This record gives sequence, C-alpha cells and structure tokens, in this order.
Amino acid sequence: MEYNVQTQQKQLEREVLLHRIANRIRQSLELKEILSTTAAEVRSVLRTDRVMVYRFYPDGSGKVIAESIWKQRLPSLLGLNFPADDIPEEAREQFVKRRVRSIVDRQAGTIGWSPLISEESSMGGLGEWENTTRPPIDYRPLDPCHLDYLNAMGVASSLVVPISLESDLQTGTARPLPQLWGLLVSHHSEPRPISPDDLDLVQMVADRVSIAIAQSTLLSQARAKSQRELTINRISTLLHAQPTVELQAALEATVDALQGIGGRLYLKAERQLFVCGEQPQLTDPVKLEEVWGEDFPRDAQAVCQVRAIADLFQDPLFDASMAAFEPTVIRGLLIVSLSYRQQHLGYLSIFRASVTTERLWAGQFNPDEKQVRPRRSFEIWRERQQNRAPAWTPEELELARALGEQFAMAIQQYQLYQEVRSLNTTLELQVQERTAKLQQALEFSQLRKQITDRIRSTLNLPTLLETIVRAVRSVLDTDRAVIYQIHPDSSPENPGDVIVEDVRGGWSSVLGVQEPNSCFAEDNEVDRTHQAIRHFEAGQIRVVGNVEVEVANACYRQFLQSLQVKACLVVPIRREWESQVWGLLIVHECRSPRTWQPSEIDLLEQLANQAAIAIGQAELYEQSQQATETAQAEAERARLALEELKQAQSQLIQSEKMSSLGQLVAGVAHEINNPVNFIYGNIRHTHEYVQDLMKLLECYQKYYPQPHEEIETLADEIDLDFLLEDLPKMLDSMKLGADRIRHIVLSLRNFSRLDRAEMKPVDIHEGIDGTLLILQYRLKARAERCEIKAIKNYGDLPLVECYAGQLNQVFMNLISNGIDAIEEQIARGKCYSPCIEVRTQMLPEDRVSITISDNGCGMPRHTIERIFEPFFTTKPIGLGTGLGLSISRQIVVEKHGGKFECISEVDRGTKFIIEIPRIQANHP
Repeated sequence: MEYNVQTQQKQLEREVLLHRIANRIRQSLELKEILSTTAAEVRSVLRTDRVMVYRFYPDGSGKVIAESIWKQRLPSLLGLNFPADDIPEEAREQFVKRRVRSIVDRQAGTIGWSPLISEESSMGGLGEWENTTRPPIDYRPLDPCHLDYLNAMGVASSLVVPISLESDLQTGTARPLPQLWGLLVSHHSEPRPISPDDLDLVQMVADRVSIAIAQSTLLSQARAKSQRELTINRISTLLHAQPTVELQAALEATVDALQGIGGRLYLKAERQLFVCGEQPQLTDPVKLEEVWGEDFPRDAQAVCQVRAIADLFQDPLFDASMAAFEPTVIRGLLIVSLSYRQQHLGYLSIFRASVTTERLWAGQFNPDEKQVRPRRSFEIWRERQQNRAPAWTPEELELARALGEQFAMAIQQYQLYQEVRSLNTTLELQVQERTAKLQQALEFSQLRKQITDRIRSTLNLPTLLETIVRAVRSVLDTDRAVIYQIHPDSSPENPGDVIVEDVRGGWSSVLGVQEPNSCFAEDNEVDRTHQAIRHFEAGQIRVVGNVEVEVANACYRQFLQSLQVKACLVVPIRREWESQVWGLLIVHECRSPRTWQPSEIDLLEQLANQAAIAIGQAELYEQSQQATETAQAEAERARLALEELKQAQSQLIQSEKMSSLGQLVAGVAHEINNPVNFIYGNIRHTHEYVQDLMKLLECYQKYYPQPHEEIETLADEIDLDFLLEDLPKMLDSMKLGADRIRHIVLSLRNFSRLDRAEMKPVDIHEGIDGTLLILQYRLKARAERCEIKAIKNYGDLPLVECYAGQLNQVFMNLISNGIDAIEEQIARGKCYSPCIEVRTQMLPEDRVSITISDNGCGMPRHTIERIFEPFFTTKPIGLGTGLGLSISRQIVVEKHGGKFECISEVDRGTKFIIEIPRIQANHP
C-alpha cells in the first residue's frame, strides 16, 4: 500500500511539473524565461544540485543559457561557453540519430545509454519504441577521459537528454531528419540513481521545450520579417513616393538599418557620389568605386549582387586602397552592385566599425589546437577578440539585396528624368542658337558692306590699314586687332612686322614686337614660322581659342602670354595674283579664352579678302610713284636676306625638328582620342541593338518553336547558342579595350601639360601617375625578366606652384633611367625583385620633397660627380644623349629654385631627391 502511495505521489509530481511547464509555454513565448523556469522545475522534481540548458552553436561548441542550482553546492556555469571537443562527435551523432539519453554514475564508473529510436530506424527501419517495448538502459564502462572530466567538474552523477527540433528537410524515409538544438543536463555532486520514470519525465519536459523553442523561433522570424518589410517600405517611400528622389536620405536610412557607421552611393553614369558617416580618406572621391568595378564579379541575370566582407584588411580587392582605410575605424564592408535591366548603375556600400568582443569559457584551452586531455579546471577564462567587425548575417544580406533593388529602380527613374530634361533643354537651345546665327549673319552682312565701302574710299596705304584694324576690332568686339606684314624675303630672324594695330582699353601695344628667335634656335626641323606661312599661302587660317592649351611650343606660348594674349584668330591677306601671302590679319582676345564662332571666322576671311584687294590697289598706286626706290629697297633686302639665310641654314633645320617634337605627344593624343571616342560612344548603342535583336530572336523561338528545316540547319552551322552567349562578351571586351585606350590618351595629354606651361598650382601626384602610366609598357613583365613594381608612397601634399610640364619631363627622365638601371642589373645575372619607389612628403619651411629611387645597378662615385654635365652619359652610343639629367637639374634648380640631389651605391640602387618650394617667390 505504501509503495502505491509513493508511486502515485511521483506520478502526481510529474503531472504537475508537465502542467506548469505547459502553462509557462502558453503564457509566454520568451525563450529565456521558459528555459529558466524549466531548469528550476526539473531540478526541484529530480532533487539534484544543478540543472542547466546547454545550446549548441554551428561550429560544435556550446553555451549554458539557463541554469538552476541548489544552495550553491556546485559552481554556476551560466553564460559560459564549452569547446566542441568537450562533447565527442560520436556522442553528438547518437544524440541526433537515435536520440540517446545518457546517465552517468562516476562512483560506479558506468554510463547508461537509453535511445528513443532503434538502430534499425536510424538506418531507415522502424520508428521509435513504445514505452512498453523500449529496452532497458544499456550500462557500459565510463571512458577514463569522461571520468576525469566529471571529477574536475565536481559531478558524481549526471543525466543528459537531447533537445531536438524537427527539420524541414526530408530524408529518403518517412521520418524527417532531426536537428540537435541542445541538451537538458542534470548534475549532482553525490551518487544518485536515475529511474526510468525520471528519465521519461525529463524526456517529456525536453519534448515540450522543443515545442516552445520552435514557437519562439517562428515568432522571432516573423518579427524580423515584419521589421525588414517596414525598413524596406520606409526607404522605398524616400526613393519613390516623394516628388524628387531622396537619395541622400535613403542612404542614411540604409546605413542605420544595416547598423553601419557610414556609407556611399555611387552613380556610375554621372560619376556622382553620395556619402554619410565615416569615410575612407581618398584623394579621388570615386576612385574606390572604379577599383571595385574592375574586380567585382557580375551576373548579367541578377538585379543586385551583394558582396559581404567581414575584414577588408584581409581581402585582396582592397590592397590598392588600403592606405585610405588605415586611419579610420572601418573594418567590415558590404558592397551592393546596382543593376537594372542588365545595365550597371553603380554601387551601394555600407561600412562597419571594428569592435572588441569578449567570450567567457568554462576553463582555459587553446582554440587553435584539438583538445586531447580533459581540463583540470573550469574557472572562467575570458577570450578577447579585437579589431573585428560583426559578421554580416543572412538576414542583413537579404535586406541589403532588397534595398539594392529599390535603389536600382529609383536611380534608373532618376536618370530617365534627367535625360528627358536634357533633351528638352537641348532642343530649346538649338532653336535659340539657330535664330541668333541668322540674326548675326544679317548684321555681319550689313557691317561687311559698310567696312568695304570705307576701305575702298582711300588709296593711302597707312590710312587704309588703320581703317581696316579699327573696323575689324570694333565689329568682332576684341581687345586688339593688328596687321602683320610678311616680308617677301622673310627669314627666321626677321619674318615680318606688326605695321598697324588698334587696341581697346589699357592693353599693351605690340607695335615693333617680334617673335623671339631663341624659341627655335635648337629645333632640328624647318622653322615653324616658315611652315605656318606655307599653310597661309594655301588659304588656311589659324584659330586658337586658348593659348595655354592649344599652342604646343612652350617658348612661343610664353611669348604670346607676354603680349597678354589668351586667344587669337589669324587670317592670311593673300592677293589672288600673287603666290605669296602679303600679311596676316590678326585679332587678339586678352581678357580670357574665347570660342570663335564660324560666322566670326567667315566675316574675318571676307574682310581680309577685301583688305587684300584694297592693299593691292594702294600698293600699285604707291609703286607707280616710287618704282625706283622700291626696286632698290627690294634688291638690298634680297641681298641681306640671302646672307641671313646662309647663316641660319643649320638653325632652320634644327628649329623644324624641334617644332614637330614639341607637338608630338599632344598630336598623337588628339588623333587617337577622336576615333576612340567614336568607337567608345557607339559600343553602348551597339550593345543595346544586339540585346534588342537577341530579344527578338528569343520571341521568335518562343512563338515559333518549330522553325523551318533550313533555319535549324543554319542555326547549327553558325552555332547560334554559342553566338548568343559570346557576342555580349565580345562587346564587353571591346568596351574594356576602348576604355583602356581612353585612359592612356588622357595620361598622354596630362603628361604633355600643354595647358600648364605657366607657373600655377598643380597636383604633383597627378603628374607622377601620368608618367607611370605612360611607362607602364616598360614596367610589365617580359620573357627575360619579371615585372618591375612601381611603389607609390604619397604624402598629404597641397597644390604646388610650378611648371607642371617641365616637372613631368623630370619625372620621365628619372623613372626611365631607373628602369634602364634595373634592366642592366638583370642583364648581369642578378636575381631579385626589381622595383621603383616614388615618395612625396611635406618638409619644414613650406617645401615639398619628391624622392624617386630604384634598386638597380647603381653608380660609382666618379660617375655621380659627372652625371649632371651636359652630354655625359654611361649608355652605349645611340642609346643616350647625356642631356636628360642636365636639363632636369636646370628645371629643378634654376626654374623652381629647388635642390636636386643624387645618392647611389653600386649594386644597391640609386635615389634622386627633388626639393622645391611649395610657393615660388619669384617666377624665373
């Protein structure tokens, strides 16, 4: 009778426990509260010292997330982590496949296994045992390591019941594959038997906890999905619901939603950048996105691709831009490539800061080594991890992808709106320009008639010439108009003279001023002036809208600038009955560069023709009175010209060569740029047309799935599938090649610095980058040697006042010499990693230092003492002139008031140090 009462009492306690836990699950979906209550209730019923809930992580380690202890008889393990090696892999496998419960008796040295699933069922046989057919608990000897582990923990007996969740994945059988979520563990500091009834009770509790976990997980997922949809709707409202696209506000909201510290939105077509929060320190704001565009993998079928980078300092994509991130706290990065209808629109990027995390472990262990022995202590061990950004979760990646699609659609709408506005504006401007041109043509026609009447009203040559320049300056509204008369026997020393001018305001006079002959003294080609005269004889004109940009000869450009000329227009005065050009009708714009209109050029040509007729008539009239004096003067002038031509014969050849050399870089860049722009501009349209044709072909295939036999034969012959796949790739390759040529042309134009011959503030780094790009072909790897690395250690330099074109020539000479030294070192059989380093920095007293060094063959002391002498060279005959370093030193020291120093050691390399003032006190 007493036994029945005890049995009923235990049965009642079991029912009460299950009822309380079930009520707790129904009353709350907060998992932490449910698990804490479960641990306390189970410990109360089992009357053990400690009951805890242990949860597994994906890597096999786990953490105690709920615990109940009786009077502190065992130390608390709540919040502590345990490594994966603490629970062997075979034990976790039995927990999953057979849902094994384990009972350990340390004093007896045994462990009992009680599986819920038979071994045949785990291999695809029968299901779980019924309570009446379940076999007794299988006791076996306890592993010595397990025994030492429990002894160190102070546990004499334990009970472990797995907490499993049913997975959605289906195996080949009717039973779903369970997922091991955690363990329900009971510890006692003294030996305590565990009855089958206790085991079944704890198992029922674990089953109900499994249900609570599943419900809590579904609730968390629903909350997260709801929050994600709210975020998407809020940002979508900023992008689509407002009258204007609020890209900046949407970017800030996106950074906040993804828990970032900063972000960037780059629009590729407009090269427009929106930023917020923490940013990398970049000299070129959009350089970062252009680097991503070269290496970012793109799927043509995907709308938006996401690339999550947990540690950008470990990603090779950021090797080139690492210096921009080092001063910041940015560590993690999320890049969203924005595309719409197979058109790449730009990038959305989110930055995350580095944080310090701390993880508490039960006992100290080495996480990088496999644990082979049980630990002797379970005291708290703090594992600290620094400079790591939080990992991007799958939910955050999905949110980023959804937001990227919203941004892509908004950007596409924004671009279409801008294109429509641009087309409307262009159409209005064209109508206005056409009307203005017609009105201007009428006015010019009336003015031309008035000027022609005034020109023909006199035969006095000085009066006639003054009338012409005054009328021309007035009608074209310029600052200066002159007539330059070319001597019939012109020479480089005296090609002609400015014989009359009309000047507005306070601009200086150019009467009597001649071109400096020194500009062409070292040319190796025919004199530029005579070459220009031959062009004028053929009826050509010269139109210069910007002297700084369009005049290649540096000396001649400086001469025009000394006359305050910013733009000029030169038309020959050529009489039909003579083969030579009589002179030039020239107008100068001194205030600013000017774009000469075709109507203005045409008017000036017609006035020059009228002037030629009037001048001819005036000269005939004057010659009829002074025939003898004119003949003697012409004879004397011819004699003097002959002597001067004999003396300047070699100089003429020299000057002509120098003229072509000065225009070579700019000419090549200009000639290449036009066809490249034509190709580059049409590739996009070609790509669109091909896409349209491919869509049309797909439409035919869709609605006419059974084509004619001849069509099928032709499709097989041309390999239609391969053609459809390879043609877009071919167009992309063509676009990449055209883009590469454009960058090379831009570097050639920047290096020539045709627009920077004057002393003005410039970016030194831009000139160095252009020089390195031009010399890239010499730096690349060849069959006989490896690649020469170009290392750029740029300091934070402000704009430097200098002659940019001349400094570029210095950089070209020094880097070319460095490459020659490295190739010579390799030719000697040296095996090493060749490199050229360019370092810039600010110095005290507002000075700038540029250091160019190589690890080539180096130079002995006696060679260093002579390298700046003109015509001294160590290179074989025909490979060097010996003028590069001499001219470079003259540019640095004399032109810029700087210092030029060489440090070299044989077989160690050479270093050139350039030091110039940031601001030139007196321009040379």
